[in-house]
Amino acid sequence: MDTTYDTEYYAHGTPAERWERGRLFFDAKEYTAAARVLAGLVEEVPEQTGPRLLLARAYYHSAQLGRAETELRAIVERDPVEQYARLMLGRTLERQGRHAEAGPHLRIAAALTGDFEEA
Repeated sequence: MDTTYDTEYYAHGTPAERWERGRLFFDAKEYTAAARVLAGLVEEVPEQTGPRLLLARAYYHSAQLGRAETELRAIVERDPVEQYARLMLGRTLERQGRHAEAGPHLRIAAALTGDFEEA
């Protein structure tokens, strides 16, 4: 396999074109390919939440849970009230069997949406 060609393909185009390509791969459930496109984009524009969140989702769906957790923690550190990142972080931790760590993130996500449990 020619990894140079692969790298060039996933990194080809403007940031907007790579964002669109990453979204197309994600929508087609080609999560590993989406992650390959989005990882380079996130390196280029680390301050943007959208590409990083989609990258985390691609990692989650392709069972790269450690990588998903890393991206989600970066989002939550920068924006503690990013509800979907909190929810995904909680679910990622749950999927790794780390339920005690997941709980606070899931409760914060629920609070941010006003979805409180009835007593």
